[in-house]
Amino acid sequence: MRPVVLPQNAVPRFYRGGAAIAALRGIANAAQLTPEEWVGSTTTVFGEQELGLSRLPDGRLVRDAVAADPLGFFGPDHAAQRGADPRLLVKLLDAGERLPVHVHPDDALARELLGSSYGKTEAWFVIATDGPTAAVHLGFREDVSAATLERWVRDQDAAALLDALNPLEVREGDVLFVPAGTPHAIGEGLLVVELQQPSDLSILLEWGGFASGEDEASLGLGWELALRCVDRSRTDPGRLCGDRLPTEAESFFRAERLEAPPSAPLERGFAILVFTGGAAELHSEAGEPLRVERGDTVLVPWDAGACRLEGEVAGVACRPPAADAGGPA
Repeated sequence: MRPVVLPQNAVPRFYRGGAAIAALRGIANAAQLTPEEWVGSTTTVFGEQELGLSRLPDGRLVRDAVAADPLGFFGPDHAAQRGADPRLLVKLLDAGERLPVHVHPDDALARELLGSSYGKTEAWFVIATDGPTAAVHLGFREDVSAATLERWVRDQDAAALLDALNPLEVREGDVLFVPAGTPHAIGEGLLVVELQQPSDLSILLEWGGFASGEDEASLGLGWELALRCVDRSRTDPGRLCGDRLPTEAESFFRAERLEAPPSAPLERGFAILVFTGGAAELHSEAGEPLRVERGDTVLVPWDAGACRLEGEVAGVACRPPAADAGGPA
């Protein structure tokens, strides 16, 4: 199998956005504007049967292709331990407005409360901002009592929720790690490559104007159960923001920046490549070089063998955790 440029896989969401994705991908049709694109996805939107799944250029669902040949896509170690489960979801996310304060359950609570193998730990590689900087809000500045949090959510006190979080100015090149349970809100004007566990479980603590009601906002759990998913302790934002992923992220996913001036080898293995600038040729052991450029998203299977980039290009290579990393089987 050779590396392939993936077709677009736009996914409508509950918030506005999409112009920055369209600009990156070279899409002129405004009717196609959606705030997220799920790249190489084998994951569906919560409650849906197919929405969210990516296709290969030949029309096959990526989910079906990897199920038919996990060894060819993921290699012997991953396939032996995890079969056809990539343990990864990659997105392009364009915040055309500030997202609401929300949170994701961890693995244990996702299994207990929702019957899901995965919670949702995630990370953001900032690839563009609308202006020199933009803002995110990440984790509580101080410990918050259960009663206080319950009151803020019950009263939909969005100002109190947002003010309780750490405000962070971010710029192109920043990397943020968001462990499951950490309340957060992405600010308007941010375009990010998001790596996350393969689930779609978001509890909207601030849901007015974003969800149809409290049932949707709480994933049908009701607030007594849903608020168990929130880490109410003080968060040190310096632990979660930098220019690369922290070591603790490696049990969930891995990533490295793509820079090829003029040639750079790639670690062998399954990867989703998101190119954010320049142009290059992707050479593999499986055939002729593949021309790639800004806006392309590329799936690289294990079977492609050793690969290298030749040219002036930038982007992010997104990978599953190492085969010996912990987590759901």
